[in-house]
Amino acid sequence: MSTSAELQRRRTFAIISHPDAGKTTLTEKFLLFGGAIQTAGAVKSNKIKKSTTSDFMDIERQRGISVATSVMTFEYNDTLINILDTPGHKDFAEDTYRTLTAVDSVILVVDCVKGVEEQTEKLMEVCRMRNTPVIIFVNKLDREGKDPFDLLDELEEKLTISVRPLSWPISMGARFKGVYKLIDHSLVLFRPGGQKIADDILEVNDLSDSILDDKLGADADQLREEVELIEGVYEPFQEQLYQEGLLAPVFFGSAINNFGVRELLDTFTRIAPVPGSREADIREVKPTEDKFSGFVFKIHANIDPRHRDRIAFLRVCSGKFERNTFYHHVRLNKKLRFNSPVTFMAQSKNIIDESYPGDVIGLYDTGNFKIGDTLTQGEAINFKGIPSFSPEIFKELINLDPMKAKQMDKGIQQLSDEGVVQLFIQQPGNRKIVGTVGELQFDVITHRLKHEYGASCRFDQLKYFKACWITSDDEKKIDEFCDRKSSYIALDKDKNKVFLAESAWILKVAQDDFPDIVFHQNSEFKTTLPVK
Repeated sequence: MSTSAELQRRRTFAIISHPDAGKTTLTEKFLLFGGAIQTAGAVKSNKIKKSTTSDFMDIERQRGISVATSVMTFEYNDTLINILDTPGHKDFAEDTYRTLTAVDSVILVVDCVKGVEEQTEKLMEVCRMRNTPVIIFVNKLDREGKDPFDLLDELEEKLTISVRPLSWPISMGARFKGVYKLIDHSLVLFRPGGQKIADDILEVNDLSDSILDDKLGADADQLREEVELIEGVYEPFQEQLYQEGLLAPVFFGSAINNFGVRELLDTFTRIAPVPGSREADIREVKPTEDKFSGFVFKIHANIDPRHRDRIAFLRVCSGKFERNTFYHHVRLNKKLRFNSPVTFMAQSKNIIDESYPGDVIGLYDTGNFKIGDTLTQGEAINFKGIPSFSPEIFKELINLDPMKAKQMDKGIQQLSDEGVVQLFIQQPGNRKIVGTVGELQFDVITHRLKHEYGASCRFDQLKYFKACWITSDDEKKIDEFCDRKSSYIALDKDKNKVFLAESAWILKVAQDDFPDIVFHQNSEFKTTLPVK
């Protein structure tokens, strides 16, 4: 099959949501319909010992949450689908933000009971920044939730995007009976399928058919009225507006019971965009180009603790990636060859010989990669859009076992390379300052250092407001500033100078006193604005 044909049959997307909206359950039902798994894992909770396919870290199984992005690949309707299942918890938002740079579209899961929540709004803001096409799945219709019309209004208001329902629920809660497919004017009735796909699906192609009254009773007339209202209020669905990120189609269902999942998946494979172009520092890279290029958006060590493996997740952007071929590592300016590139089914990995634009592949890494690194067939380019943002919480890492200093250093450095934390080294004494978005990340760090590296630690709170990367056209000004503020200067993992400001007022004073220095809000200096 030609590269162009391979490109047309690929869809790469992320599933995002507020915690507990049902994102991971929906992911598994996709895999179930695609035949990638036969039985979905139990919904995660502290009371259930089973865990879902896409959560492979021990702490995820203990806590019942996803704390790392998982990658899964399967085929459905002759389409090769790459799913990136992201953490929903706000403390791991930065991992989700980076993941969104590696996908071409998004499915946003919303709980019909809770509606649009704070984290949902923040995730949507990131999607809007890149005009990423979004499909919304309103989940948990097997529970009593908000009125569907009220939910549509809330989605438009809080997410600042036009919506258009493409399926419609028949009642909800205990009376939930299925969905009406507005996209092709047909009705699909389901029974709760538990952990298996429901086989008895009834389709009715005409709303005026009396069989509706037999099957739905009083709900039949209500469905007719609601569909008439929808068709009168909302404009017909326009695929182009969706692909431009201006219109979000909405589906209703219950992922745990397989309600509405097939309709969502069928429509997604038909309308979701194929892999698109990517911005690099010197030009736009098109997926149809002959030469290979790709970027690393995630690094994960110890996916299998028994083998101490370290894998870099790479999004293929152009050309064809081939096994056992030398490629140019732009940052290190050296050639690398990969003997065992893999594709993923969560914790399962399969060696592949070639990959095409849109694919996410795993490259076994001995420490060559950092997040944002670019591989090419020779061209010196760097893809944009994978910066580190200033952390919100800062703590000093204290080693509790001096005999394990090497293990501690290796562990925290690898977690920093993975993007789990940001590590700042302060002199004198190589003081290790760890920055995160949320408190829960420190629990993850402590757990992983102990169980993966055998290093015990504690964290002492530090009162910093913001970490700012500093640059200037006059290097003497940087030296002068660092001399004056030596107690607040540190180096990040790439040896860039960072100013750790204790308060907004102190930061403003520093800016006023040193107008020749630029204080950056994140680490991607060339494409970001300074801190206000």
